[in-house]
Amino acid sequence: MPSTPPPLSLYIHIPWCVKKCPYCDFNSHAVRDGIPQDAYVDALLADLEHDLADFGAAARRPLASVFFGGGTPSLFTPAAIGRILDGVAARLAFEPAAEITLETNPGTVEHGRFDGYRAAGVNRISFGVQSFDDAMLAALGRIHSADEAVRAFAAARAAGFDNINLDLMYALPRQDLGGALGDLDRAIALAPEHVSHYQLTLEPNTLFAAKPPPLPDSDSAWDMQEHGQALLAACGYVQYEVSAYARGDRRSVHNLNYWTFGDYLGIGAGAHGKLSDAATGTIHRRSKQRTPRAWLEHAAGPRRIAGSAAVTAIDLPFEFMMNALRLVEGVPLALFTQRTGLAAESVAAPLAEARRRGWLADAGDRLCPSADGQRFLNDLIALFLPA
Repeated sequence: MPSTPPPLSLYIHIPWCVKKCPYCDFNSHAVRDGIPQDAYVDALLADLEHDLADFGAAARRPLASVFFGGGTPSLFTPAAIGRILDGVAARLAFEPAAEITLETNPGTVEHGRFDGYRAAGVNRISFGVQSFDDAMLAALGRIHSADEAVRAFAAARAAGFDNINLDLMYALPRQDLGGALGDLDRAIALAPEHVSHYQLTLEPNTLFAAKPPPLPDSDSAWDMQEHGQALLAACGYVQYEVSAYARGDRRSVHNLNYWTFGDYLGIGAGAHGKLSDAATGTIHRRSKQRTPRAWLEHAAGPRRIAGSAAVTAIDLPFEFMMNALRLVEGVPLALFTQRTGLAAESVAAPLAEARRRGWLADAGDRLCPSADGQRFLNDLIALFLPA
């Protein structure tokens, strides 16, 4: 266990959405009988209060970032988001430049509400656009159109947001290279500060897994990724993670904290957290009851917790590498010891094997995936699984 704790973030899960997309395996639930916003906000703050009591001084540190994920957090009113952030601020300090992100879907945001979110304290917006092709959006089960996405982006800009991410997917049903690059062209034309560009995959327990749509083959998907990387680079977007690109200093603070094995509290239905506790010498993971009903029923007590356990020393190398090796520039080898408390010698054998296979770049004292390491990332990370 490290003696100096890493940065601390807060993840807040809002589990509802208007409609469950056929590819989505997130903990999201279609709205049927309305959303109990007030009760959910109360429960979120109770959940946080109990986590702080459980973890004590280990959790009472300034927050580097807050992330509202879902589901569709923009289904909650600005007043509800503001009440959550006010409640958090009453319990924890914020770093001076704390990043506060709200995930939104263009089809669920009423124009004019962005002023309210900004006044509530949100300073970064992440739009789940996925495509600017209406036929592709229909195939994905999305509820917005391309024009609605453009209008929502403009509304956020008009409200003063200068840090906006666009989520885009490629290798969509029947998509070709021209279609994938066309989506990127339209995204780049809006000049967002950040682009998340990732491949559609068929996840278990989704409608698409049960009834797979006709997707491009792996070679076509790889072409889309490579050409997309080149296009984004030519337009000033620097790739810093497998699927993340940013201009200037607009890399996601919250996600970087995940990828560098930082700490985070997780509140809300199905939320996960990870916390380093120097007093007990442990790194602890905790998850909450997954369904909104079960979590709401128990948010004020111990039964809100679905799982809670210390990460064993044998599992720490894999957990660290599963995150850090997603970063294009990698991380210093010293960070492994700083964040896990383990000596570098504990990963000497898998590192040697990764270098033998050409999956790590020759980057001195940095753990940096090579081009092949990025392409075969799952295989690279698997080298660090417990024997």
